[in-house]
Amino acid sequence: MLNQLDRITINPHLCLGQPTIRGMRITVAFILKLLAGKLSIEDILAAYPELEEEDIRQALNYAAWTVSDKITTIPSA
Repeated sequence: MLNQLDRITINPHLCLGQPTIRGMRITVAFILKLLAGKLSIEDILAAYPELEEEDIRQALNYAAWTVSDKITTIPSA
């Protein structure tokens, strides 16, 4: 899976080590917040022309990959 995320970079000296898109100062979290705010991929690409559609898709894949390994116990009511 990680080899399919070649556009996601982590540098401890950039954006406090948060995962970014191709070493730019655009974090995966920022992309996710834009999408959660109901912006379309087309809207994001228009607002940030330095991004490519594959950057956004890999941000989503990275987020899915990171949360898939987390187990949370929810107490029953």
